[in-house]
Amino acid sequence: MPFLNHDVLDNGLQELTDSVNRVDICSSEPSTFAEATSDFSLGRYLGHSVGAPRDGAPNGREVESAAVEDGSVTGTDTAAYYALVDTSNNRLMAAGSLTNPQVVTEGNDFTLTPFTIRIPDPQ
Repeated sequence: MPFLNHDVLDNGLQELTDSVNRVDICSSEPSTFAEATSDFSLGRYLGHSVGAPRDGAPNGREVESAAVEDGSVTGTDTAAYYALVDTSNNRLMAAGSLTNPQVVTEGNDFTLTPFTIRIPDPQ
């Protein structure tokens, strides 16, 4: 059975904590910075933060993406994905499915509840 020290897992997650400064809601799952911030983006929140690495559940390590109370909707469609980005270096840092996709309308605000990104222990 392989083993990875928590320091190894934490260093990867720490990059999210140190670099993410924006979250976008997207119509499709992005795989590039351009897709996350323009092609698929339906809204954004600047100044976004990600917490420090901690024990994950049921195992591994995880970080928590902060709640969003007043994100700006910039397009009309179904927001089904999130994208955590580093705008200083034009990097897509993480992307995934939203728990509750919903139709958003340009000009409105959006909210997100906190969510976690976890690296499980090796099996």
